[in-house]
Amino acid sequence: MTDKLVIIGSTEYVEINGVKDIPAKIDTGADTSSIWASNIDMDKDGTLSFVLFDKKSPFYTGERLESTDYMVKTVRSSHGDEQIRYRVKLPLTLGGATFVTTFTLANRSRNNFPVLIGRHTLSENYLVDVSKSSVKHQSNPHTPQLNHELQEDPYKFHRKYLKK
Repeated sequence: MTDKLVIIGSTEYVEINGVKDIPAKIDTGADTSSIWASNIDMDKDGTLSFVLFDKKSPFYTGERLESTDYMVKTVRSSHGDEQIRYRVKLPLTLGGATFVTTFTLANRSRNNFPVLIGRHTLSENYLVDVSKSSVKHQSNPHTPQLNHELQEDPYKFHRKYLKK
């Protein structure tokens, strides 16, 4: 069976709706795939419209997409928070294959990767080798400042960021 599976890494560059070289996190722990979307709106006739990414993203094209073929899904984060998200179908190129798959629309502006590929997209076609990664690790630019704050006053740091 593995002879037919395409081996991909824990991160890959993908193409979605004609936008190329988008860094994506491959997450076998997530059920569904998710993409950064902004300006999500609904017309009175029930047409969902949205823009992929945001003006802050290098992948932003400003193209407004519309769909009448959508659903909603309740998504639970790893922290236990629940969100209701729209699900739409978009063309995806991953590991040399192009196909239509379902993405939830989410604000991923604070995530390291604008796209997350979940196991429903991966099932039966891909094998994930976590020792491989196509995308160079993207570090969080706030980490050095946070470590500096931690070293200056660990107690104050704890009270500010981690005490709930």
